[in-house]
Amino acid sequence: MNGLYRLIRFSLLTICLLPAPAIADSVAPPPTIEHHLLALELHPDSHRLIATDRVTVAGGSPGQELAFSLAPTLLLERVEDLTHCQDPCEFAPSIPFARGRSSSEAESQRILLKQPPANRAGGAIRLNFVYHGVIDDPPRDPRHLRFVTPSETAGHIGPEGVYLSSESQWYPDLDDSLATYDVRIALPDGWAAVTQGTAQADSSQWIVSTKSEALTVVANRFVVKIRNWKAQSGQAVQLATYLFPDDAALADEYLDASARYLDAYIPLLGAYPFSQFAVVENFFSSGLGLPSFTLLGSGVIKRHYTQPYALGHEIVHSWIGNGVFNRVSQGNWVEGLTTYLSNYYYHELTGDEAQAREQRRLMLLGYSVYVRPGEGYPLRRFAQKSDEKDNAIGYQKSAMVFHALRQEVGDATFWRALKRIPERYLGTVADWSDLERTFQEEAGRDLRWFFAQWVERAGVPELALSGLRLQTAHGASGHANAVEAAIHIAQSDEPYRAPVELEFVLSGERTQRVRVQVSAAQQDVVVPLAEPPSAVRLDPNYHLFRRVARSEMAPMLNLYVTDGRRTVVLAQGSSAQSGPFGDILQRIAAQEAAKPDAVRTTVLHSGEGTRSLPPGSLLLLGDPRENPLAAAAARSCGDHVRFLDGGFSVAGKTYEGATMALLVSCRRDEHPGSVVTLLYGVTPQALGRVARLLFFYGWQSYVVFHEGAVVARGDWEDRMNTEVRIETR
Repeated sequence: MNGLYRLIRFSLLTICLLPAPAIADSVAPPPTIEHHLLALELHPDSHRLIATDRVTVAGGSPGQELAFSLAPTLLLERVEDLTHCQDPCEFAPSIPFARGRSSSEAESQRILLKQPPANRAGGAIRLNFVYHGVIDDPPRDPRHLRFVTPSETAGHIGPEGVYLSSESQWYPDLDDSLATYDVRIALPDGWAAVTQGTAQADSSQWIVSTKSEALTVVANRFVVKIRNWKAQSGQAVQLATYLFPDDAALADEYLDASARYLDAYIPLLGAYPFSQFAVVENFFSSGLGLPSFTLLGSGVIKRHYTQPYALGHEIVHSWIGNGVFNRVSQGNWVEGLTTYLSNYYYHELTGDEAQAREQRRLMLLGYSVYVRPGEGYPLRRFAQKSDEKDNAIGYQKSAMVFHALRQEVGDATFWRALKRIPERYLGTVADWSDLERTFQEEAGRDLRWFFAQWVERAGVPELALSGLRLQTAHGASGHANAVEAAIHIAQSDEPYRAPVELEFVLSGERTQRVRVQVSAAQQDVVVPLAEPPSAVRLDPNYHLFRRVARSEMAPMLNLYVTDGRRTVVLAQGSSAQSGPFGDILQRIAAQEAAKPDAVRTTVLHSGEGTRSLPPGSLLLLGDPRENPLAAAAARSCGDHVRFLDGGFSVAGKTYEGATMALLVSCRRDEHPGSVVTLLYGVTPQALGRVARLLFFYGWQSYVVFHEGAVVARGDWEDRMNTEVRIETR
């Protein structure tokens, strides 16, 4: 049986051959598809499609093999050569095609054709594929502690909706093709389809005139709203929403936000690459940026997904990722640059310096929490996100590398070079080397060292300050308070070359900031100041991407999640085995079971209260007053938290009532880098929604909930900018 399936997956067709001309000495470019002319019928009730695809293939050489991919559940009826045969040449497969398997259970069919000789028009050939079959891989919910991953599917046609993407392999394709598309889509009454490019007058035909890596088609019973809009630059763009009837009232909110982000990014990146941008609601969990539209799950749509890191991020992908492409085998720079421009820079652009600083801080934290020392890999190796470590490297570190590049070359050069990327590579592939070349040209100097250090090397800088002392300033006669502050800066391992900001604490709560350049493992820096400082802080605004020690971070749930030794302490009795606490334990167990090498969490029940506290991080579920072991652990919080009859007090404020809940983390000083985290509800009912979304709230020391909604949050002492005090003798 296994041997038969291997044969089925590599079905062979032979196309008619004419006498081949002499092969030129020059190497022909690889064969690629330039254009698809598609006619598609979708039958949701039976999960079926019927299609013809007239493809235009260019490149290659006579007799060369063309290996087209197609989903294994689709039956290819025939292939016709429309270029060389006066009447269409039809060919039947030499081996029966696979049937009855979902798209996720088998590799693609490989349809092997022999390249005919080039025609007089310049080598392009036209082939017509006629096929039909089933695409039915129902979306599956992923099992992760943080529910941020979209549902998993290779494609689905069904009564609840249609999703056909490159993973669906729903049309014949050649590897690495960048093509244009003309597609006509037939659907049942009451359904509407949306895809890339521009909808034509009858709305069933779409033309994609900008080259794309793949074509995605979605369809459902949409309420469509269209707004003809003109950007501040003067460019006309059609904005649209395709929403389910229950959410149709949100259309204007999404249209307004789309216009706002396009007006922000067109000046930075150049003309918007498409004629339309649409927000499309999906029948399963997703957050996907596609050429000319974004596909958002229904739950996301209902949560008003218009923030910079959300809708803004997908709109930036219109230029970066869906306009200029990257090959993941050469490294994925697209997600980092998009994250920098949307998740971070939009706050700077709109003047929200506090939020911009917070985003830089969170990027440092994300890397330091999820990428342990020695476990990182070079940014050039990042392809796509499969876990939080990938996210920390490919999104957060990459974003801050672009921030470092901007500091290195200066604002004017950085934004000029950034705009050149879509100008130069729109509709084509660019990799890290192309970015390096572009920034070097605009800067007018060699940047090889920068990309070697930040892109090709694993890890990040680790810096420490010590030995702040004062000395008399040279040449400072006449200035009684003029001094020089000397500070020692140490880097671990191979040193980085980077600018570092130092903040000196002066009298009257004043500060003086100085930027110095570091490049050595051990370096003494001397800084002239107007008056003697009392202390110095390292990188107070988080402009340098660096590792922060776990013991220096504010305590938070994510330190528990990433600790190598974790224990859950059930503060309450048998009731903790079901309900919200039971759901948490089940999700932890499922997540660990999915990773055979994952650290296993120990669970202590209320009857084990005589045991001593284990090392590592602790998660307390329930009222610690009901369990001596939990009560001992909760003492790590000191005066931060007090439990009352019918309520609790946190950060000096009291909250009372049956609907109140608290998530709080405190340091375990006897185990540096570990935390005690407590989840407590005044009543079990207060915890229902909180427990389901618990691991979304991983970055604060405390979060207070009322009826499942956040009403207060904050951090205890943050030691990321620990002061070094003046040395006294």
